[in-house]
Amino acid sequence: MSNQIDEFNAYRSKMNEKLLADNNKIVKRIFNLDTNAFAAGALDVKTKELLGLVASTVLRCDDCVKYHLESSHKEGVTKEEIMETLGIATLVGGTIVIPHLRRAYEYWEELENHQG
Repeated sequence: MSNQIDEFNAYRSKMNEKLLADNNKIVKRIFNLDTNAFAAGALDVKTKELLGLVASTVLRCDDCVKYHLESSHKEGVTKEEIMETLGIATLVGGTIVIPHLRRAYEYWEELENHQG
């Protein structure tokens, strides 16, 4: 089992529960909007996750990158599709995103090897 994946998901779940339990209407609406935005529509879920991965990489949000990598993995995205998507993100974001590209590659490898 991968520590990085399990630790990320445990922390994310714990903190999401705390945030939502605080009962802030704005936070709850943002969470709901995010959930609904990534549901299938004119674009399928896989495409939306890859778009989210590009935006997250360009914005240099490692937690967001991990989230979209994991969601993409669950949608059956291949390594080749991930690498092409990350290539576009690096082109758009410039060399400053290369450290995030490295961490994304490492996390994808862990997802591919994760048993759980």
